[in-house]
Amino acid sequence: MALSSDRDALLVTRVRAGDDSALAAVYDEHAGLVYGLARRVTRDEELARDIVQEVFAYFWENPDRVDLGRGTLRAYLSVLAHRRAVDEVRRHEARARAEIASAPPEQEDEPEAQVVAEAARSWRGKRVSELLGTLPAEQREAVRLAYYEGLTYVQVANRMGIPEGTAKYRLRAALAKLRTLLTDEAREVIS
Repeated sequence: MALSSDRDALLVTRVRAGDDSALAAVYDEHAGLVYGLARRVTRDEELARDIVQEVFAYFWENPDRVDLGRGTLRAYLSVLAHRRAVDEVRRHEARARAEIASAPPEQEDEPEAQVVAEAARSWRGKRVSELLGTLPAEQREAVRLAYYEGLTYVQVANRMGIPEGTAKYRLRAALAKLRTLLTDEAREVIS
């Protein structure tokens, strides 16, 4: 164990001095471990290779961050690889959640969208268009973007330059007003 820690101390000292051959030696010795950890966490070969490059670039740029009094160089690189891999997985999951959130609403999730679209396409569409004209301009624009252009709440908010909650409120208020304005026959279609 002492032999390993002496070797680690020598390599870290050389990397701190800017010796790229010492970095190559550290890479040769530990790249497989770093790759394996990153691959296991991310389950993605390409991403794991990117993480290996990030870990060793970080080590090269910040060799003073290594504290051999707290553990070995192997342990340090392992922790660094694991943290980077977990960060990548979290970023990927956040991107996936954002894509789902910005996707157009499913028919089951937004029954009003289906009803408004059907009414607009049918003979009742003329009546709905007339009633849309009675809405305040902000509500009318939100309905047009959401139900005629198929935008999500987030996209409506971005397009109108308003917070998402405001876009939701405008759409809900518009639909509530349309429900009260429609004839009994049209109300049955929406209900």
